[in-house]
Order: sequence, then structure tokens, then C-alpha cells
Amino acid sequence: MGNYSLEKLELNKILSAVSEYAATKGGKADILACRPSDDLSEVRRRLSLTFECDKLLYKYGIGKIESFVSVNEAAVRAKKGSTLSCAELLDCAALLRSARCAFESIDKVVDDEITLIRAYSNRLYYDKFTEEDIFDKIISVDSVSDHASERLYTIRSKIKQLNEKIRERLSEYVTGKDGEYLQDGIVTIRNDRYVIPVKAEHKSHVKGFVHDRSKTGATFFIEPEYILELNNELIALQIDEREEVEAVLKALSVRVGSMSENVAEDEIILAELDGMFARAEYSYAHKCTMPSVNDRGIIRIIKGRHPLIDKNKVVPVSVELGERYNFLLLSGANTGGKTVTMKTVGLFCAMAACGLYIPACEGSQVAVFKHVFCDIGDSQSIEESLSTFSSHMTNIAYICNNADNKSLVLIDELGGGTNPDEGQALAKAVVKYLLDCGAKGIVTTHFTPLKEFAYTVKGIENASMEFDSDTLKPLYRLKTGLPGASNALIIARRLGLNGGILKQAESYLSDGARDFENILRRAEDSRIKAEEKLSEALALEKNWREKVNSVNAKIEEINREKEKIAKSARSESRRIISERTEQAESILAEIEDIFKKAEVSQKDLIAARTLKNKLVNSAYEEEESKKKIEEFVPATPMNIKNGVNVYVKRMDCRGIITDYSENKDEAEVTCGSLKMHIKLKDLSVCLNDEKVPVNKVKIVKSLPKDRPILEINVLGLTVIEALYEVDNFIDKALIDNLDEIKVIHGVGTGKLKNAIAEHLKKHKRVESFRSGKYGEGETGVTFIKLK
Repeated sequence: MGNYSLEKLELNKILSAVSEYAATKGGKADILACRPSDDLSEVRRRLSLTFECDKLLYKYGIGKIESFVSVNEAAVRAKKGSTLSCAELLDCAALLRSARCAFESIDKVVDDEITLIRAYSNRLYYDKFTEEDIFDKIISVDSVSDHASERLYTIRSKIKQLNEKIRERLSEYVTGKDGEYLQDGIVTIRNDRYVIPVKAEHKSHVKGFVHDRSKTGATFFIEPEYILELNNELIALQIDEREEVEAVLKALSVRVGSMSENVAEDEIILAELDGMFARAEYSYAHKCTMPSVNDRGIIRIIKGRHPLIDKNKVVPVSVELGERYNFLLLSGANTGGKTVTMKTVGLFCAMAACGLYIPACEGSQVAVFKHVFCDIGDSQSIEESLSTFSSHMTNIAYICNNADNKSLVLIDELGGGTNPDEGQALAKAVVKYLLDCGAKGIVTTHFTPLKEFAYTVKGIENASMEFDSDTLKPLYRLKTGLPGASNALIIARRLGLNGGILKQAESYLSDGARDFENILRRAEDSRIKAEEKLSEALALEKNWREKVNSVNAKIEEINREKEKIAKSARSESRRIISERTEQAESILAEIEDIFKKAEVSQKDLIAARTLKNKLVNSAYEEEESKKKIEEFVPATPMNIKNGVNVYVKRMDCRGIITDYSENKDEAEVTCGSLKMHIKLKDLSVCLNDEKVPVNKVKIVKSLPKDRPILEINVLGLTVIEALYEVDNFIDKALIDNLDEIKVIHGVGTGKLKNAIAEHLKKHKRVESFRSGKYGEGETGVTFIKLK
């Protein structure tokens, strides 16, 4: 790709923005020097490196490359025997630490997808011992630690002690009787030796060596004789200190010199890694995605955003190219986004070829081209005496001479800047030539004949940038399939051109041009409105789908609840049956034990009859329990609503829900003329419309417990139920020592009366029976005399 095209696409600005994320100068330089590759495998490798760095940064939390400065030159000098300064050695240690941290952080990640970056990090050289030794021994850019060596520690300890001793001796002089000779009561240093400031008129009173004099001549700095030897000893120790520091730095420099080649390679590797991490950081910060790449010229950008436009203002655009057609002829209003769209396509291809993600949605695809040719903007050259058209045609000629089926061609306003008739004819010929040579690309135009030409030639498709004719503003959306109206007069009106001039301009338009523009404008308006309606319809469909899904989810929840209740009911049924079976077996065993006796007494018979009744009652309760399980389910907020039939457990009656309060967890139930507020836990919902079973045995007369019951009412019972109740009543009467009892069965069809009579004829404990007399109930009752 030529530098001219890359400059027009503004790739240099993108790379400059990416370089800001680099931590090292080498990383910045690596990014700025990057050029798009035209090799598909290399482009995929670059994108894979960015993918791995993105994963390391934002999935595993690996830090990027630590900052360091270049030490290659210093390492080479050290190899040749030079002693490096403290600052240079610290820079070497920083490089070694950066290499070690990069290796260790990447090495600890266990991920089969991290392969390319690991290949880089595995080549890094580091020496942790030398790195730590430098940081331990050198504490600043101009200072070595006291503990850099034992000898240095000893020397500096002696220097410290000697300094204190000299200061003490001089302090005695300053505060003593000779203090009056001094200009100031201070101790200072001249020529690395301790001195005292003596007044000029008293310099003869202080024996020692003069080292300096003030500018005014009023003060002499004299080293007293009695500290001369101490100062000499201090100077000697300072010389020893410098020699030892030099020895420490020399030893460290030798170690750095021995690894100079490794350090040089580390700088290169770390710069490359820094550039890769910077690409990943830029992609993450700008919400970019990894595009798929191909070498077939296929471009599919989904909601791409030009990265140099403010993210709060940019309008995403979707573009397809290279499958159904090789060229897009892009038309529409000025300032409508045609040039930006065209540059976005070229820039995205260049960014991907540099290993950068693109600011577009997942699923986007770009192609790798050998050449990208651009003719965008005004390239007028005063120095070369080229007009706009001449410069334009110079570029077009270069493009046509070099374009092939591996080229992406982007031409803005093809054929512009000259006579329209000649310009549009030239534009048709250029487009036809580029199509024939297999190139891919985008051409923008305002020429109506060129728009018509796109309908007649295979391989090129009309497209337009949408324009809102109501607000007179561009919408910056690309639509493929229809050309766009230029709307030049409309835009001129919006920009304030005189109405009379515009009216005159309209009169100069040919009928064909006016009609074509009007048709395009109406077609564009119709399409925009149709798409708005489609968008509304899709939104409604989505809304209804969500509602249907919600209803289906509730139905599934209800079905699960019903299944849960049914399962619980079946479990309870099995438990009750098992319990009743055990009770029945126990009762039968007791009855068998009674009849196994050699002689069965009257008392035994009564006991056996009682056990029999208990067994029948148990079976009846089991049947009733089972029936209730089958006919009712517990009331819940999901199945309670107005009009639902319910069974009130405490009242043993059936009612209808007339109101439900979710907050109080209770319902208003109407039972006949009675209205009650019942808690949900005391209600059961009826699964069918059958009457709620109630206790069918009704004792018409309730007597105190100490008085025997003389009659039983079996009205409304079946024959079996009535005979069962009569037998129980006879057994109870025998226990109560009654002679006569009464059974109320009613007249009806006489079926119940006759059945009772036939049963009494065979009953061993019945002596006789009769119908009632006048005043006793007549044929509606039967009196029984017991034995």
C-alpha cells in the first residue's frame, strides 16, 4: 500500500493514537513504523497476537510491559570494559525486571489459545540475581548503598565517626575563649576540608592553613593545626570510598557487559510485545471487534464507526462489497457522508492489515489487498502547475495503470472538475475498465448518467446516503440498491441561498434531469417511510412475542405446580391406603382372635360387631379422603380469581370467589346468602362442578351423652349406606340396653323401606319390627324390638 493512499485514509492518525497506549519508546516506535501487510497469513497472525494480548489483559489481568529506557549502547560500552554510571546500571536493571515480569506473567497463564505471545516471551532473557543486586546496591542515580560491600560499609562508618570527631573539636574552639576571633559561630568546608571563619584582623591569632577568603576580605577560612591530621585522615578515607564505589560499579558493569547481546534482543522483543499490548488496549478502549479476513476481496462491515469521529456524533454505517458486486456507486447529497463511508472501508482494511481490531459489530469481515488506491479530496498543486482536474486525472491514470484483481480502489467524485458531459463519459469508461480488471472499490458521484450506467453494467451496484427531505438534513445511513438524489438546490436553500436564484436555477434544469431527481427523491422518501413502518412492525412483533413467551412461561409454571400437587396427592393416597390397610389387618386379626375361642359369648359378639363397624368406617374415610384428593387442589394466588368455585374446609360447604386481596392473602367467598373473608390456606379450588361431599349421616336429634339415642334418620341414603347405619345403630342400642328403636326412612318409592324390612328379617338381634301407627310416622318409619 502506498504512503499517499495511507495518508489519505489517515492511518497515520490511528497509529499515533494507538502509540499513546505503549509504555516504552520502542513500543511507540514499533507502532508508528507499522505498515499494512498484503499477506493473508501475516495479517491473521497479527490479529491473533492482538487477540491473545486482549485475553491476557482483560481475562487474566496480566499487566502490560513495564517501562524502561534503551540500554543497548551502555551494555555495549560495558562489554568493552567501561564502567557504567549508577543511572545506567539502574536502567539495565529496569530492563531485566521488565523482561522477567513479562516472562513470568505470561508463563503462569494456562491457556491453549495463548501460543504466539508465549513464543515471544519464551525468547526473553532475564537475570533476577543481577537485577536484584543492582537495585540493592544502587539506591539512586548518583548514590551507592552503604551495604554494597563490606569494605564500603566499614569505610563509610569510619568517615561518619571522623566527621563527628572533627565537628566536636571545632565546636569546642567556636564556643571557647577563642570564639571572639570568629566571624560566625559556624563550621564550614573548603576544598573538602573542615575550616572556621576567622575575622581578618584576628587571623594571626589562629594557627593553621588559610584555604579561602571572602569576597569582601573581611573573613578568612582557616583550617586549625590541631585538626590537620584529622582532615588528612578524612581525605584518605574519602579516596578509599571513591575507589570502593568504583569497584562496585565496575563489578556490576562487567556482569551487564556479559549479557549485552541478550539485552539488545530483549529490547526488540519487549518493544514488539509493548506494541501488541497497545493494540489490544486501543481496541478495548474504542469498543472494537476482531474482524475475519480473506483474500477474495469480500468486505462486510456491520455498523462500522469511523474512529476519528467523535463517538457521540458518529453514525454507524454498514457496507457490503465483493460478493454480489465488486463496486459500489455511491451517490446522494453533499455532506451526506459519502466520503466518510468510503474512507471508513479503506481504513478498516488497513487497520486489520496492521493487526488492529476495527470499531464495528461482531461478524464484520474485511479483505487483504495488495494495493489500496485512493483519489480523495482536492490535490491541486501550485508548485507543479496542476489544476484540480489535472491532479485528479493524474491519480486516475496511475490507478488504472496499476490496478488488478488484488486492488481496492476508492475514488471520490470521479470525472468531476471538468465539463459534465465529458466528465460522466470519462467516469463510465474508468469504472468499466476497473470492473474488467477485477478490482474492488467504491466510487462517489453526482452524475445522473453514471447512476443509470450502474443499472446496465454487471458487477457494480448503486447505493445512496439517506437524506431527510422534511428536515433538509442528511441521515448518514447507507442504503444499497437505489441511487440517491443530489439535493443540491435543497441544500442550497437550507444554507441560505436567495429564493429567486433557486427558482431561476430550477428553470434551467432539463426536464429529464428534473424528473429523474424527483423520482429518486420520492423513491427515497417512500423507502424511508416504509422502513420506519417496518421497524414499528418489528417492534410490535417483538413486544407480542415477549408477551406470548411470558404467558407460555406462566402456563408451564402452572403445569409444573399441578404436577407437583398431583404427585403430592398420589403420595398421600399411598400413605393413607397403607395406613388403612395396616389398621384393617389389625382389626381383622382381633376379630379372628374372638372367633377362635371355644365359646363365643354375647359380649364377644358385640365386640366383634364393633370391630366390624370400625373396619367399614375406616374404608369409608379412605374413600372420602381419596375423593377429596381427586376433586380439590389447594388454593394459591395462581389459581384464585373471581368466579372460581371453592370448598371452604372449616364450614364444610361450597362457595364462589367474589373478590381476592393479594396483600391480605385472603378471598371474599359467597356461600348462598352468606359472604365471608377466608384465608387462602382454608380454601380448596374445585376441579369440577360436582357438589362438595358432605357428611350424609344426619342425626336428627342430639341428646346429652348420658341419654341413649332412640332413633336414626336414614333419609337420602342409598340402600347400602342405610343398612350399614341401621346395623351400627342396633349394635349401639344393644350396648345401651334398649328394647325398642325407631328408623326414619320416609315413604318415597318404598325401596328403602322394603330393603330395611328384608334385612331385619334375617338379623339375629331383632325380635320383631313394625311400621309406625297414626301419629308415629306411619309407613315412613319402622319400629324395631330387640332381643
